[in-house]
Amino acid sequence: MKQLFFAGLMILSFANAAFCQDAEADFASVIAKHREEYKHGFLENPRSPLDSNDLGKLRFFPPNEKYRVACSFQATPNEKPFELPTSSGITKLFVKYGVLFFELDGQKRKLAVYKNLSMGNNPLYANHLFLPFRDETNGETTYGGGRYLDLLVADLTAASPVLDFNKCYNPWCHYSDGYNCPIPPSENTLSIPILAGDMNWTGEHKHK
Repeated sequence: MKQLFFAGLMILSFANAAFCQDAEADFASVIAKHREEYKHGFLENPRSPLDSNDLGKLRFFPPNEKYRVACSFQATPNEKPFELPTSSGITKLFVKYGVLFFELDGQKRKLAVYKNLSMGNNPLYANHLFLPFRDETNGETTYGGGRYLDLLVADLTAASPVLDFNKCYNPWCHYSDGYNCPIPPSENTLSIPILAGDMNWTGEHKHK
């Protein structure tokens, strides 16, 4: 009977290990697909700072499910619009849409989500939200000015909102002059390194 019991435990262990490996492989495939679509986006946009020769210079942290975190969302409907500074010195009109609360590295953390009112008249962006942030990798392995995440209103109204730092990306001003990249507000500074998403690219900054 003991032999059958231990044999059962071993089978269960192997099954769990196989399931974990499959889940990791699936997650890596999802992120790989996202990154290919992300690269292709540079080629489709006529305002893009990068061309096909530049794409091989992009670098990313390895996919890591640790940085795909479950969140709770709290809307902030009474916020007043404000002018957010950009890398070029001009400002853009935003409003704080809400706050995402999550846990990472054993600590409770939060990041604000914003809506770009400067693009409010464009129906294509009616449901788009913006999450700029800084972390302890900036200026070392990632762009010194911080990184961005794009979200949709539906992402936050879902039953279980998820924030995936594996999909965070560099502002275009990391690659070239001539762009008005919003500077992350001080409230969106994380006191930990986020080892996920875009890293510093290996190309030279372009001057227009």
